[in-house]
Amino acid sequence: MLLKAVWFCVGLAGLYFGAGWLVRGAARLARSFGVSPLVVGLTVVAFGTSAPELVVSTVAAGRGNGALALGNVVGSNVLNIALILGAAAVVRPLAVRMALVFRESPMLAAAALALPVLGLDGTISRVDAAILLTVFAGYLAFVVRSARLESAAVGEEFREFQAEEAIERRAEPRDSSRLPNVGWTLLGIGTLLVGAQMMVDSAVFFARVLGMSDLVVGLTVVALGTSLPELATSTVAARRGEADIALGNALGSNIFNVFYILAAAALVRPIAVDPALFRFEVPVLIGLSLLFPLLAATRRRIGRLEGGLLLACYAAFTAILLMR
Repeated sequence: MLLKAVWFCVGLAGLYFGAGWLVRGAARLARSFGVSPLVVGLTVVAFGTSAPELVVSTVAAGRGNGALALGNVVGSNVLNIALILGAAAVVRPLAVRMALVFRESPMLAAAALALPVLGLDGTISRVDAAILLTVFAGYLAFVVRSARLESAAVGEEFREFQAEEAIERRAEPRDSSRLPNVGWTLLGIGTLLVGAQMMVDSAVFFARVLGMSDLVVGLTVVALGTSLPELATSTVAARRGEADIALGNALGSNIFNVFYILAAAALVRPIAVDPALFRFEVPVLIGLSLLFPLLAATRRRIGRLEGGLLLACYAAFTAILLMR
């Protein structure tokens, strides 16, 4: 038992550091080829913070633990809205641009509603995965196009934030930095893969020992572990007054998780859907996805009161799961 607990913690550390190394190497490598910082922030960094969920879910699906993969996605999405946005708002109230609400809220709701729609037949199939990936490709193209049309002020906000984070610019010439950045990227990918294997192994072990289902373990412990990059990014962004980044990171991760990560896992192996999800977990996710635009539109900000409400929602969600 103790060895498996250590195994889980080492795997968790591998996911955390691996994601950071992947973001560092990939972002600098992209910039060395002339990709704009804003596009890097909306694509490479967003992908990097979602990399733990991607690797854990695909590894779990490939090994026949589809419930763990699905629980990771649903649990991470609940956590992104309730815990991560709640914690960020408590650290510092988040001013919300209505353009962000109008652009992201429909996709946020669609991500939540896609689960009961596609899973109604009891399976997320490879055909369902292809549908999700098609929607995701269209959304990504829209985001990149919108990014290029954003104001110079928003572009500068992303550049300043990235300069303070682990992906800050280096002074050396572009070509001279490519080889070490390829190394950082490969090291990040390798560490993520190893960490995911260790985490899935230990999570399944604890599920068996404690009499918990793979689904519940995925909804709680694994979801929290794989969401650490989003939690760190959003709280740091909130502390620095970068509300757009804190909000975009959390909301964008929800869209990534369903339309990209769940789809990738289902392509590896179709995922059986437990009907019990539609009685509690998925309705909670849909409710939170609809609650966010209401909170944001009320005063065009998510203050500490709203943040406390979201944190209370997450605490109640987790307590009910564990009691069940």
